[in-house]
Amino acid sequence: MAQRVRHQSIEQRILLTATLCLMALGAVMVYSASSATTVLEGQGTGTGYLLRYLIFGAVGLVGMQVLARRGVALVPRVTGPLLCCSFLLVLAVHIPHVGVSVNGGRRWIGAGMLRFEPAELMKLALVLYAATLLARRPKRVLSLRDLANPLLLVAGASCALVASEPDIGSALVIALTLCAMLVAAGMPARKLGTLAGVAIALVALYALARPYARARLTSFVDPWSHASGSGFQSVQAQVAIGSGGLFGVGPGQSVQKAFFLPEAPTDFILAVIGEEIGVLGICALLSLYGMIAYAGLRAARGARSLYSALIAVGATALILTQALLNVFAVLGTAPLTGVPLPFVSYGSTSLIVMLWSMGLLLGVAAGDSAHVRAVPTPRGVGRPADPGESGTARRESAGLAGERQAKRRRASAR
Repeated sequence: MAQRVRHQSIEQRILLTATLCLMALGAVMVYSASSATTVLEGQGTGTGYLLRYLIFGAVGLVGMQVLARRGVALVPRVTGPLLCCSFLLVLAVHIPHVGVSVNGGRRWIGAGMLRFEPAELMKLALVLYAATLLARRPKRVLSLRDLANPLLLVAGASCALVASEPDIGSALVIALTLCAMLVAAGMPARKLGTLAGVAIALVALYALARPYARARLTSFVDPWSHASGSGFQSVQAQVAIGSGGLFGVGPGQSVQKAFFLPEAPTDFILAVIGEEIGVLGICALLSLYGMIAYAGLRAARGARSLYSALIAVGATALILTQALLNVFAVLGTAPLTGVPLPFVSYGSTSLIVMLWSMGLLLGVAAGDSAHVRAVPTPRGVGRPADPGESGTARRESAGLAGERQAKRRRASAR
């Protein structure tokens, strides 16, 4: 028998290249953004954030490799338990002495290095849940009533729980990701517009009812008028990017990260990149996300089934919506949402979940490309069978080959 070697598809190569480049940039910039403040505050030698980033990145890469090989086949079995577990964990965040409050938000469980953010896990669980429901009944998207029970009810409850932490950014990521999946499933534009209108109205009501959200929206409209209050982060981020110019002030030379810019290794790492590497560095970063968008949508287009295609769209949208929300917020063109930059920002749960999402995307690209090449075999053993060839076709081909060999033997005997 001929031995077969599976080759990486173009989509896999692009996705792996972009992911590893983003992680390499993330490791450098996390160290640069955190080392100065860590040393100045007397908390160590400045390598703590980098070491934790590398540890969580390694955990995420192992999971990515497993999911890239067997994830698409395994996730249907774990989708239900994963969704229930994420719901329970998000509810547990609100329990006193269980959820950890940081900077006015109660979003974490655990302590120290083992702190865990359940909302990140819920994002991935909802992608898998939506893919399962929409693939099982594709015509569900044609009726808002069928779509509401149970997909929109589950998604709405998830967004409400996450937003109440408060974590508006994760709620927006969930909503935009599911919206992309509905478009991919064939939802009519009129019904999609109706859902968008309802969502915008709910966001407006939430902003009016919660002073925290209202302050974020107000500071976004005119951050310089609130430079000493709610607009402080946005102003300092814009100052950092403006100071970098086209080429930046040089790696490790940022001033904003040490004295002015809050949350530099996490939510505002893009501002440090802009100050140290410049606008060209930001453009290179955005081009890597563009590569993920191209390869992810190409993998979805070539998927063998609707379920695989929806997983690819959901994973791609999950990464891109989070990246775009972070970029727009740092550049001052969107309200601050506290969403980290995928693969680049420091954040244990976010980094692991993003890598797992990439693993599922790689799994779709691998399973649906089927690039197979036969390794040369000893003469006379026979040709390798095409993996897409049926058993009958293989028997017929073998029979024809046998007839040709018999004719050649008879001719040589004569």
